[in-house]
Amino acid sequence: MMRCKQLLVSLSLAGLLMATPPESHAQQQPKSQQAQQNLILIADSVFLRGGHLLTARGNIEALRGDTRLTATALIYDSQTDLITIEGPIKITEGTTTEVFASFAELDTDLQNGLLQSARVVLHQQVELTARQMRRTQGRYSTLEYATATSCKTCKDGRPPLWQIRAKRVRHDQLEKQLYFDQAQFRIFDVPVLYLPRLRLPDPSLERSTGFLIPEIRTQSRLGTGVKIPYFIRLGDHRDLTVTPYLSAKTNTLELRYRQAFRTGEIQFEGAISDDDTSALDLRAYGFATGEFDLQRDYTLSFDLKATSDNGYLLEYDYSDLDRLTSEVAIHRTNRIENVRTSFLHFNSLRASENNRTLPALVLSVRKEKRFFPGSFGGEGLWQLEAHSHYRRSNDDTDTDADGVVDGRDVSRVNAELGWRNTWMQSNGLEFGLQTNLALDAITTRQDATLAHSSYTQLTPSAAAHLRFPMMRTTDAQVTHILEPVAQVGWHGGSARFGTPDLIANDESTRVEFDEGNLLALSRFPSDDRRERGLVGAWGVNWTRLGPNWQAHMTVGQVIHETPHSDFTSSSGLSGTLSDLLVAGQIKMENGLTFTGRTLLDDSDGINKAEARGSWNNDKLALNASYIWLDQDPAENRAANLSEWNLDSSYRFGRHWTGLANWRYDIASKSSAEAGLGIEYQNECLNARFSVSRRFTSSTSVQPSTDLSFIVRILGFSTNASDQSYARTCSQTAG
Repeated sequence: MMRCKQLLVSLSLAGLLMATPPESHAQQQPKSQQAQQNLILIADSVFLRGGHLLTARGNIEALRGDTRLTATALIYDSQTDLITIEGPIKITEGTTTEVFASFAELDTDLQNGLLQSARVVLHQQVELTARQMRRTQGRYSTLEYATATSCKTCKDGRPPLWQIRAKRVRHDQLEKQLYFDQAQFRIFDVPVLYLPRLRLPDPSLERSTGFLIPEIRTQSRLGTGVKIPYFIRLGDHRDLTVTPYLSAKTNTLELRYRQAFRTGEIQFEGAISDDDTSALDLRAYGFATGEFDLQRDYTLSFDLKATSDNGYLLEYDYSDLDRLTSEVAIHRTNRIENVRTSFLHFNSLRASENNRTLPALVLSVRKEKRFFPGSFGGEGLWQLEAHSHYRRSNDDTDTDADGVVDGRDVSRVNAELGWRNTWMQSNGLEFGLQTNLALDAITTRQDATLAHSSYTQLTPSAAAHLRFPMMRTTDAQVTHILEPVAQVGWHGGSARFGTPDLIANDESTRVEFDEGNLLALSRFPSDDRRERGLVGAWGVNWTRLGPNWQAHMTVGQVIHETPHSDFTSSSGLSGTLSDLLVAGQIKMENGLTFTGRTLLDDSDGINKAEARGSWNNDKLALNASYIWLDQDPAENRAANLSEWNLDSSYRFGRHWTGLANWRYDIASKSSAEAGLGIEYQNECLNARFSVSRRFTSSTSVQPSTDLSFIVRILGFSTNASDQSYARTCSQTAG
């Protein structure tokens, strides 16, 4: 007898007991392969009998490669090359598989043999139990009269929430598949479904052909229906998901195709429907996206969208977009330059907009590049852009009285050269200077309201700013930063024909005044408009950094020498004195975040306001937003726009979560959308029931109510369930 627990003696069974002479195997195989074949054994005691039987007892631990075995007794017979093991037995294969048994006969690789009263745990998610399990070819595990579940099982005899019982289960470790023969799906041990054959992926398989989770939906316009998605693996880099959607009023086929390439990827999703809710014979939509890396760090990207009619996407809940933007672009961006060539197509689904009079086709080529002049320092920037947009209408007047000429087409070329630099004084005062020279050449076609179709204008501009940041830190490690800012600028300008303000305004109709452009040379979003004359700006930035919460606030205002006619009243920049800009953000350590911005008019009060808030912690996920826009005929807004938007979830129990969303139109004092739902989840099941109502209506979309019920069986996927939802044996009812 040898006492090995204290000495931690490791024995190589393959080298110690094999009857083959030492030279036969050792000389034919590399040392690395020899090491992989060795079975390392550690035990309290080891006996050698008859020259071919090795018996080990007490705290057995055997290692071979990434396979580890623990047991109470082990007998190795070198004549049969079998290991007999007494339990309780535990075999661990890497980090993916655990096998438990009461008795086993295995080969020296620990990969083949027979196990009694076996239990297999895959990826700590799926548990298989059987009377016996046979391992063959180091790949297959066949379990007789087996059960499979991902639910928590306890020793009190209560059945799991769900389980699959089968006469035979075969696990293919190479293909990562589970094959069931004569299977029953049971809920609380009550049979609810019989399947002669069933195949499921094991939890480590990322992609496998087969059915996905079905979904039951009830929609007031489409009736009650079911979606049954089927996933088709077309190789390592391609797949297709086909989803029939069948209800009382529609027969729909949904498709999603994905493919990955060496230098990029594409995705297509769409659907085709034959329903009773539309006069069209067939309705359809298609969205396609993709991105590819080209030479010299360029990227090709595309995002294409199309639909058969205005109400299809919203009625089938595919998208809530009311304008479809399709784009094909080639671009490159780095710290020195930005280059982008893009072709865009716009298609409006709004009943109030006519696609013939919208600038539906847009071509744009733009390049920006930084440079650093060594002679006088600072940073330079030059820009060059060619832009053209086209309307399908041929009318050269405003026939629909929307303030825009129906068929107006515009092409322009813009070139800019700018320079800027800053100087810091010893007391912290920062002085900055920037200059810019812009050349614009614009051609307008099909517009009878303009005296000249072509304009060329030159716009020089310059600005100087001052910043004086001041910082104070308190004893509580709270830092306050107060920074007053001021700027004085000048914008020149001349036009070869007429005045610059007579250039058609197609791209700068919506101007946003915020903290990002308070000190900008031009606050128009596009180069078809330039500011003119003297302009000044002032502001104050305040920042708090410290424990518990952080905050930032900006207050500012812009002063123009003369008003600019293209600044609308709701932009906050009309007149000589702009509205007062107030913007801020606060972040709390408890997960509460609030961001807001408003424009205050000295006569009418709030002119424009928006706010967003969120509160996220272990139980609550609350997101809310508010928007207020004054009426502005220049922006095609005849009445005030004001609404609340709420999206939230609250986990009120270990397994239960409540869901709610609500969009309320304050101006019309009515709800636009509302929804409620409840979700149950544990370690093996996710069930969600939700009901939503859309109250708005138009010529293409009617109010509707949508009920959805989805049950997902968890465990047979690569994404393990959140362990915070897992039940315990003292709380299996959940």
